[in-house]
Formats: sequence, structure tokens, C-alpha cells
Amino acid sequence: MDPYLKIENVGMSFDTKKGPFVALRDIHLEINKGEFVTLIGHSGCGKSTLLNLITGLNTPSSGHLFLSGRQIMGPGPDRGVVFQNHSLLPWLTCFDNVYLAVERVFGGSEPKAKLAERTRHALELVHLTDATDKRPQEISGGMKQRVGIARALAMEPKLLLMDEPFGALDALTRARLQDELMRIVAETGSTVVMVTHDVDEAVLLADRVIMMTNGPAATIGETLEVSLPRPRDRLQLANDPTYMRLRKAVLEFLYQKQLKAAA
Repeated sequence: MDPYLKIENVGMSFDTKKGPFVALRDIHLEINKGEFVTLIGHSGCGKSTLLNLITGLNTPSSGHLFLSGRQIMGPGPDRGVVFQNHSLLPWLTCFDNVYLAVERVFGGSEPKAKLAERTRHALELVHLTDATDKRPQEISGGMKQRVGIARALAMEPKLLLMDEPFGALDALTRARLQDELMRIVAETGSTVVMVTHDVDEAVLLADRVIMMTNGPAATIGETLEVSLPRPRDRLQLANDPTYMRLRKAVLEFLYQKQLKAAA
């Protein structure tokens, strides 16, 4: 079976006053349809740079990226993005913020009633029906992130890309949204690539954890297969020996292998 997302010998350099800065080198990664992959590494390891290459916001200095057999040449509605900052328009309601994305993707081919139906369905998926007519300043940070997720899912993307979407939230809200995300992904069958700096989040959510070496010239250091059955319950996993072993493997990579390499 051909990979759904294929990253082939990708490198990324930026021009600076001191000369080229190599952010990424020799990135090879294949992701299957329906797979949930997390990217983790220390600050400056190029996690967000790699995500921006997949979104098409940046063009690689070398190599190629393919999604569903087609080369990624720029941004497109086949990739939905959720950032750490929810990026909602404050003068629009939750409904209108999602509707704006739906109209952009489907407005040329579907009537307004269908667009509204898509929007309502996306808000139902993230359990925000009661907040339909509220504006961003009237809802909590966690609810804003759920609107952002709804907006991305409403576009029916081939790939959902998430850049530390829960990083600014308190621990309890973060845990609730992690559980919501697992439920949504199970329901929609979405393919997900998520950047995180949280070890527990990386292991809890993923089918594979991609561990990045330190920058500059960062690359994929190790890949960890997460052999935990789904659905996953965080309380049951708290003392699960497999979960603890996987968590330890990520910690050892980040805080022994990479810190030693930096020293």
C-alpha cells in the first residue's frame, strides 16, 4: 500500500545575514491513511518548520512532499490546520467562524443550506451546539480551540495538521480536549500529524511518535511505534506497563541522548 503522506529526502534552509541556516536535513517519513502521528523534540528542532512544509506554507530547499499521490506545491483545502492560537475572528460567532471556511471550500459547488448543514455538523462533532451564536470573547479558551478544530474538520481535509493546539491551556482543559480529539479522530477516521512538546500527550494520542534531533540541521532521530489498543483511557494507562515503557523511551531520547549530544 502506498503511503498517504510521503516526505522524501526533505531539507530546509533559510537565508540569514550570516549565511544559510539549515533547519532540517534528510527528512524521510511515510504516513498511512488514518494514522495519528506526533512530532516531538526540543525547541528549535524544526517540528513547526516540518509542519509548515506539509501545509505548503513553506517550500523545501531540497526533496519533495506528496499527499495522496500528488506533490504538495502550496497551501490547499486538502489540509486542515489547527494552531496553538485559535485564530478566530472576534466579530464573528462560532457558527460564522466555521461557516467562513466551509464557504471558501464548498461555496462554489453547494447551496447555502448545505453549507450551513456542514457547519452545524462540525460544531456538533466538537460538542459546541450550545455555543453556535456566541462570539470568541464569550467562550473559554478550550471552547475556542474546539471551534478551531471544528473549522478544520468542516473542510473535510485529507490531512489534519495540529501545531501544539493545547499548549496554552491549563492541565485539566488540555486533558479534556485530548480525550475529545481521540473521540473525534475515531469517529471521522482522520489522518493527523500533530506537533507537541508534551511527552504524555505524544504517547497517549499517537500511533507513532516521531522524535526529532536537536537543531540546527535537525532530522528524525528515532521512531516509536505506540502499541496501545484503542480506545484509550488515561486513567487505565496511568499504571499500564506498556504505556510506561513507551513514555520512558521518549524521555530517554529527549533527556539523555539529545542532551548528551548537545553537551
